[in-house]
Amino acid sequence: MNQKFPQYDAVVVGAGFGGMGAAVELRRLGLDDLLILEREDDLGGTWHVNRYPGLAVDIPSPTYSYSFEPNPHWSRLFAPGEELKRYAAHVADKYDLRRFMRFGTAVTGAGWRDDHWEVRTADGSVVTARYLVTATGFLSQPKMPDIPGISSFQGEVIHTAAWQPADLTGKRVAIIGTGATAVQLIPELARSAAALTVYQRTPIWVSPKPDHPIPVPLRKLFARLPFVQRAVRWLGSSILELMMISGVVHYRQLRLANRLAERWCRAHLHRQVRDPVLRRKLTPDYSFGCKRPTFSNDYFRTFTQPHVRLETSTIERIDAGGVITAEGRTEIDVLVLATGFDLWDTNFPAFEVIGRDGRDLGAWWRQNRFQAYEGVSVPGFPNYLSLNSPYSYSGLSYFTTIECQMTHLRRLFTGMRQRGAEVFEVTQRANDEFLDRMRGKVVRNSVFSLGRCATAHSYYFNQHGEATLLRPTSTISAQRAAGRFPLRDYEFTPVRRTGTAGGPPGRPAPSTGPRRAGTPAS
Repeated sequence: MNQKFPQYDAVVVGAGFGGMGAAVELRRLGLDDLLILEREDDLGGTWHVNRYPGLAVDIPSPTYSYSFEPNPHWSRLFAPGEELKRYAAHVADKYDLRRFMRFGTAVTGAGWRDDHWEVRTADGSVVTARYLVTATGFLSQPKMPDIPGISSFQGEVIHTAAWQPADLTGKRVAIIGTGATAVQLIPELARSAAALTVYQRTPIWVSPKPDHPIPVPLRKLFARLPFVQRAVRWLGSSILELMMISGVVHYRQLRLANRLAERWCRAHLHRQVRDPVLRRKLTPDYSFGCKRPTFSNDYFRTFTQPHVRLETSTIERIDAGGVITAEGRTEIDVLVLATGFDLWDTNFPAFEVIGRDGRDLGAWWRQNRFQAYEGVSVPGFPNYLSLNSPYSYSGLSYFTTIECQMTHLRRLFTGMRQRGAEVFEVTQRANDEFLDRMRGKVVRNSVFSLGRCATAHSYYFNQHGEATLLRPTSTISAQRAAGRFPLRDYEFTPVRRTGTAGGPPGRPAPSTGPRRAGTPAS
């Protein structure tokens, strides 16, 4: 290695829950010389960036946390965003991760050089590491709408991923988008705006939200008897698995579960919206699960208010003072963009990654299908772990995915060290077999192939029309595979010691067994 650059055991890109989970596992494995690079000015990922009114986790809080670090202090069943941010800070402090973090540092590229990675940042610096972990998140690159004239609008423009506090009292507000973020935000906008116009391209399946405060005595019980909270977590996860996962990835076998979920959402809409014309506009024409559904008790009801209007005709253009559709022009003062995130064009990967023999990950994915062995590794990219990858998202809680990847990492590194190696690379054979299995399951079983998804406009589908984001298996199957995948699916290579490889001169190789570097066991 070139000694003029700083050197680390591993560089982790992203200080959200995925990056912190990877760092916790790497430290347990004895890699304590880490660097976590984060482009934002603090940790937390999406829970730091997103600050819009109404922000909350959209699945029950007990399922949205690390299983090894339960939080008994959630104030509600669906915790508000600031509590998720505090939980992220708590994890970073308890597991001593802050000292590895470097904020305000955007990574612009990374390349494999013989036996290590060189990582470039926007300030022109380069760091090197034996291992590279990208944890840039699935929803990290905001998508700007391609609407003629939007740059000419003279009023205030706010994207939900870059929210700035604004007094909307008495103002005419328009919001573009009706995804999960908008479902939370629209009722809040309606509370202060004089007039609110919602521009909807695709309606969303919305289920009643069983949200309520968690009583203080129950929180104390969770803190005193953690197994009680684990039981609640298991129950919540099981319900979500049946409602949101089984009827989606196992649509062919459990079509009834999908239909029941759809009817549950239809009944919720019917209870809150009596106007049949409005109800028809708010009813999706695609199958439940083609697009991520969500929970809300006040979203549908908001559209029944006299100052709120749902607009479903296509936006033709935006001018200095309003929005023009085929139905006419609407004067507005504030334009809110709830247009989501760009996954497939700019987020896979989030920056240039060049592997062995000059293979460009972004180009290779687009030319050879989006793929990653067990949602973690890619052939041609040694010592690289991609945590936001095709076929990696398992279950409805992101923490299910994170912990599956932590388990995969643990098995991989333990097996590598048992073989006296420091370089790993998934074989092309194993990758191809995994890709064939996943594609086969999507085609044969999932709602993405067997349901009505053409009009969903879902980020689950890439630009080639393939649903390659979700892992098409049960969460139990994903967890089992993470802990039992065949080690022969990887090639392991020792590194020749020259006095510089593996770290600064004279530095010993990492320990051959896992150690707990000041962190509790999971």
